[in-house]
Amino acid sequence: MRDFAGCYIAGQWRASDGPRIEVLSPASGALLGTVTEATGADVGAAVAAARAALDEPEWAAGTPADRAELLRGLAAALKRRSGEFADLLCAEVGSPRSFSSFGQVGFAVGVYRSHARMVADFGFEEIRPAGAGGEVLVRRVPVGVTAAIVPWNVPLFIAAMKLAPALAAGCTVVLKPAPDAPLGVSLFSEVVEEAGIPPGVINIVSGGVATGEALVAHPGVDKVSFTGSTAAGKRIGAVCAAAVRRCALELGGKSPAIVLDDAAFDAETIGSLVTGVMGNNGQVCMAQTRILVPATRYAEFVDIFGKAVSALRVGDPADSSTDVGPLINRAALERVESMVSAAVGQGARVVTGGARPDGFDTGWYYQPTVLADVDNDMAVARDEIFGPVAVVIPYADDNDAVRIANDSDYGLAAAVWSGDRSRAAGVAARLRVGSVSVNSAAPLDLGSPFGGFKQSGIGREGGPEGIAGFLETQSIIR
Repeated sequence: MRDFAGCYIAGQWRASDGPRIEVLSPASGALLGTVTEATGADVGAAVAAARAALDEPEWAAGTPADRAELLRGLAAALKRRSGEFADLLCAEVGSPRSFSSFGQVGFAVGVYRSHARMVADFGFEEIRPAGAGGEVLVRRVPVGVTAAIVPWNVPLFIAAMKLAPALAAGCTVVLKPAPDAPLGVSLFSEVVEEAGIPPGVINIVSGGVATGEALVAHPGVDKVSFTGSTAAGKRIGAVCAAAVRRCALELGGKSPAIVLDDAAFDAETIGSLVTGVMGNNGQVCMAQTRILVPATRYAEFVDIFGKAVSALRVGDPADSSTDVGPLINRAALERVESMVSAAVGQGARVVTGGARPDGFDTGWYYQPTVLADVDNDMAVARDEIFGPVAVVIPYADDNDAVRIANDSDYGLAAAVWSGDRSRAAGVAARLRVGSVSVNSAAPLDLGSPFGGFKQSGIGREGGPEGIAGFLETQSIIR
């Protein structure tokens, strides 16, 4: 069992008067560990520590090369303990062990490495000719103290997507994990120390809504970087707007996978489409839960795809043979059940799944599910499910597919499948989403910007654009 008492502030765990939060296994309900719910005073202390570190010569005078070295140190320290972190995240999130290894920990290591490379070549200063003679020194300087709020589904990876660019830019951070899965992020404090990050540069406070609100509203915070639900993001955006505080929001998604009429329904394609929906038990913001298929091949696809999904093994996430583990908690399970039930009531057909699996006396398990005969106006096709449920929607032609794909309040990611990559790329360019993959279920590249259109968010993470989001621009005319 892991027990983290207090809050990680200025390089040490400090005592807190906050209540304890019990972290339970989504697979068994067993107690995995505890953390302390940070109070308003704890949040204030963490922000003060981050502010002090920001002004410390040890950090403020650091060069991009210095920061690159620290980022490489984080990657190396996390890599050395990758098995330990994968086991812990498998337990607290319920991710299958294979996903915990590459999707939770491996991706986080990759983020720190990629930012170490990028910061070395990033243009923090530029000299331009002045219009009236002389020159202008354009500087990009750290935005300052950043509040980084991460969700429970891939906490270590998303923490890296915020910490790496913030550190590359020279910012300091107060990091808040979600109360459902705070253990891996809390353990990361040891990686911070092993990597030699100066005290106060990274601080960690756990807690729920009250802690998050105190952090977002704190006047000492210069920027908020949040990943989570659209509803919470709207609230955070409103608070930041009132304070004229910078914010970046990576929010919900209802991503489409467009299967064009010349796509092969072979094992590789179908397997990748299954992964695109069911990865991490369907609890991924960019999960392609809307699969758009030509009406002329609809029955063929539904049959093949349904059989592939029905073959997935549901079980203990620690078992290497498990494909799909539990949902994070009872509320998540009940939400999925309710959405599927409502869809069936509206005329959707259950191809496979559609219920809790037999043989599980404990845990928040749900069968991998495929729904056919779904209309894009149904709630199951419009609202984020965050569970192992795919809906298959027919379309008439390419224009109709693009219309259906874009008919969404969200615009985070998408995928296009075709035997002709040029054709697929042309369709991809017409989609109102932040990232599109061609013949792949992974619309994410660690060195490229990631983020959404519409209600999927504001700002980008990853790539030089992600670093730029943690910088202010200053002009010195001389």
